[in-house]
Amino acid sequence: MSTALKVAGHYCVAIVFADLGDWGGIELRSEYDPAGPTIRINARLAESVPAEELDEFVSLCVGHELYHHLEHIGEIERVADKAQREKAADAFAITLLEQK
Repeated sequence: MSTALKVAGHYCVAIVFADLGDWGGIELRSEYDPAGPTIRINARLAESVPAEELDEFVSLCVGHELYHHLEHIGEIERVADKAQREKAADAFAITLLEQK
């Protein structure tokens, strides 16, 4: 089990696959819903990922959205600039992926 999935379990964040709709030229991999809290992974994209890459794809999606969860609950300070916030979430996801 990936570190991202373990951390999600620790925080009781549900992970589900869902059709997140068509975003035109934008690739929406996942989204965070604080109401659950829930991380939704785009089932459309997951279906197109080669089987040998699916675990990494899911781990990166979950890690990215976990960053937003930690922002939401106040464990990580929210970065004001959206682009910088998204870069920080990506970096957090990679850090979790690299932890074995």
